[in-house]
Amino acid sequence: MIQPIQPNYICNSCQLPTRERNYCIFDKNEVDYFVKQKENALPYLTDILEHSNNEAQVTETLYIIDRMTDNGTKGIDKLYPVFARFNNTESPNIQTFLAGIYRKTQIPDAFGPLINMLIKNSLKPHNPNQTFDPNEEIGGAILSYLSGRFKG
Repeated sequence: MIQPIQPNYICNSCQLPTRERNYCIFDKNEVDYFVKQKENALPYLTDILEHSNNEAQVTETLYIIDRMTDNGTKGIDKLYPVFARFNNTESPNIQTFLAGIYRKTQIPDAFGPLINMLIKNSLKPHNPNQTFDPNEEIGGAILSYLSGRFKG
């Protein structure tokens, strides 16, 4: 039976990294709620990704989808057209979780955008306010594609 999405769960609890903390903080109950919904939550999460321009909300939604991928949720690879909206983002938070999803799903169309992200990031001077380097995850995703698991 499909459970309706609880109105208090809108993927708006993410606390982005700060100078003192180089990682995001998410509401564990909210994340677990969506992960347990599996495929039933994908339309709701897809809607958020299609319409939100809020970095924290997009980051949290991508984190949830990343966790859903780990949990065996089917159909995430079919969401590439939705993910592609963020392929040119400059947000290190969004880049990191997007690269993680691409690494796990091995969507063939995502390989080029990963290369593009890495090159663009490499050409920019280092931002001293940036708390971590998204190129670690992006590079890891690229290596994963090249390691022979790529099904393109």
